[in-house]
Amino acid sequence: MRNLIFKIFETIILMSLLCCVDGREFDENERNCTTDMEANITFAGLDSLVQDEVIQIQEELILEGYVISSDRAGNFFGRLYLQDALSNPSMGIQLEMDLRESHLQFPVGSRVLLMLKDLYLAKRGSTIRVGSVFSSFGNLSIGRLPKGKVFDHLLVLCDDGGTPDPVVATIPGLDKLPSNILVQLESVEFAEEILGETYAVVQEETERTLMDCEENEISLVNSGYADFQSEPLPKTNGTLTAILIKDGDTPQLVIRTLDDVNFTKERCPEIITEFTSNQIFISELADPDNNASARFVELYNAASEPLDLNLWTLRRYTNGNTEVSSSIDLSGLSIDAEATLVISPNAGEFELVYGFAPDLGVSTNSPADSNGDDNLELVDPFGTVIDVFGVIGEDGSGTNHEFEDGRAIRNPGIICGNPTFTFGEWTIYNDSGGAGTADLPQNAPEDFTPGVRD
Repeated sequence: MRNLIFKIFETIILMSLLCCVDGREFDENERNCTTDMEANITFAGLDSLVQDEVIQIQEELILEGYVISSDRAGNFFGRLYLQDALSNPSMGIQLEMDLRESHLQFPVGSRVLLMLKDLYLAKRGSTIRVGSVFSSFGNLSIGRLPKGKVFDHLLVLCDDGGTPDPVVATIPGLDKLPSNILVQLESVEFAEEILGETYAVVQEETERTLMDCEENEISLVNSGYADFQSEPLPKTNGTLTAILIKDGDTPQLVIRTLDDVNFTKERCPEIITEFTSNQIFISELADPDNNASARFVELYNAASEPLDLNLWTLRRYTNGNTEVSSSIDLSGLSIDAEATLVISPNAGEFELVYGFAPDLGVSTNSPADSNGDDNLELVDPFGTVIDVFGVIGEDGSGTNHEFEDGRAIRNPGIICGNPTFTFGEWTIYNDSGGAGTADLPQNAPEDFTPGVRD
């Protein structure tokens, strides 16, 4: 009886010890390895076998590669990524296989041989995929190699392999790199608008935006089942190591564990993209008597340096309105030093009439489509009115700011905008000649000078 009690107690202790082991933290299993086989095809050679449809490899082909992925943290499932060299790889592949905890048998850096005979091969975008096959609606697709078949096709060589050296790259440079290789980005950080979020939504594949200090962006793809799913995104900047995958031709990144995220530096300094200047102003307004479709607005930069027009707007107040009737967002445009920027509400007609394309084509009824009795404001990114044509709240008909069937041209000596309309800064032509304006309708193209500061 005493011996029986002792054995039961011993069993309980043993089971308790086993249950306390985290399935992803135990040591690597003892692995079998091989020394008597050699590769007889390269990654490039395998790529040359790819056809438009899924094919089964019939030849006794053996591919040598290095393991770069790991499912230890649960961010990879059913896939193993191999590249053709530890350093400066030229190609990588994606092996589909149904083997959990594959990192125990095939740890990162292992040199392996892949027996390709009877496996299936296909390519999605630039990604070479190898595995089993399944059929959906009569179409063959690459599927996971069953667990029982994995060790028939994937063998570890008996040397120690090595540590893969990630290819140091920039976000814009990822487009030119082959997919399925290990890369490293420096001085990157998570986008400010997602700080406070976790790496992934529970049980959902989640993309998180990474940025560099020039605001180039790339997506980091995280599994909602990863061990680090609930960890908050770091608010700092640093180095990220990841496997480069491509969704079609779009680069994306996948980390193996949080050890791949080394963010210990201060975030990038804020990039200022909003600038102001009183040397940008409205230089010409056109309402041709012979062709209303040839209307335009011209802006001029009198400064000796170009200016980014991010968040600048041009507003129109139709007739006597005191509220904005329409506006043009000038973001994405810049205006060169001592140069013009021409805006047309009918870009095709403008090019036919004047012989060149406008800098910006917009819609009709916009600030560039005034019939001569409207008022305009040029506003900087901070809401300051830099320049005005006309008097807000006053219909231009019969006033000194009417240019119906004519033209309003800024006088040559003006080099700054003016938030108060000053008639003496303008020469104005129309079909009535009221209030000191010239009764001389203007015809396109001969009476207008878009793109030229008179």
